Amino acid sequence: MKSSARRSLLLAISAILSSTTAAQAYGPLGHEIVGAIADERLAGTPTAAKIAVLLDGFSLEKAAVIADEIKGWDNKGVDDPRSFHYSAHRKIDRQLRDFWRANQPTHDLNSTAPSHHWFHYTDVPVVPPQRYREGTAGRGRWDIVHIIPFCVQVLQGRVPEQNDRKITKPVALILLAHYVADMHQPLHVGAEYFDTQGRIADPDKNQSALGDEGGNTFTLELSDEPPRRRGMHKKKFHGFWDYDAVNALFPQEQGTLRKSESQILIEPLKKEMVHEMATHEPRNWRMPPNIPIDNYAELWADEILPIAREAHERVQFMNVHPQQEEDRVVASGEADEKPRPDKMNYRVWATNTVRDELHKAGWRLADLLEKIL
Repeated sequence: MKSSARRSLLLAISAILSSTTAAQAYGPLGHEIVGAIADERLAGTPTAAKIAVLLDGFSLEKAAVIADEIKGWDNKGVDDPRSFHYSAHRKIDRQLRDFWRANQPTHDLNSTAPSHHWFHYTDVPVVPPQRYREGTAGRGRWDIVHIIPFCVQVLQGRVPEQNDRKITKPVALILLAHYVADMHQPLHVGAEYFDTQGRIADPDKNQSALGDEGGNTFTLELSDEPPRRRGMHKKKFHGFWDYDAVNALFPQEQGTLRKSESQILIEPLKKEMVHEMATHEPRNWRMPPNIPIDNYAELWADEILPIAREAHERVQFMNVHPQQEEDRVVASGEADEKPRPDKMNYRVWATNTVRDELHKAGWRLADLLEKIL
């Protein structure tokens, strides 16, 4: 896009947004960016041809959001007559339904079958500083660090498609397109833990310490936000990283638009950003050549844990208390942005971080698929 055309587009977006009143989140945007970078990196290669066959024509950009979309089956199950289908891809639809049935949602950590929700994250404590294998708290046999190599092994034929998790080769590819991006979201990897008095605690030493579930149980207050009006709820700490920090990559004004309108406006800017990222190599994205592919996920987790730690260190935890959530007790409270000597506010720092991590995740997804397919 020529610079004059791009400026006109940005002005048009700003004009439309300023005529309304609070910006809406684009849920799948970060995942689409990662999948689209990998699509462009692999375009025209034998790997892309294999992906097209496995995904029945789905692009990685589309496949990257499916692992979240199937959470829509959780409330009433996949067999409810009103549940949605991937109607144009009946074979994949059937395999995804089998996957959901084999990994139904549960909070019972002793369940013989894992929840498909567990596959999206690991909750390694950010205090004290540690690597993934240096403790046990927050990790699990079916967390993201374990499920990524499992999917790799299915695609390579080292794990049969007739496995207990019902992860076939197409499902494994769909999951990898999503989980590689999840791994590069700091709050999908690191979590803070608190004792019953609300003080930060080490869960490997204090077995009763309660986690923040990757920031899902805390609200976030940032210094650059206008006062909330009546009826406006505080955003979740985790949700800020999933949505706001990604949305901030694109020009925005305070305003509300329907989701469909927002997507139409953002699409050309997303394509431009994807092309820029796909054609410019990110820093420090490569894995050491002597590291087995099965260890990539653990190395990625270790790399992002310091960022997860900083994401927590940049806020002050307030009013921390135990809270009952369905069938479990968690730590809940507020996270308020701390003033910084460098004057860089939380949103700017987080947005810069997200840009770097999405860029790396796209290249790493393409590289991983090229190696295993």
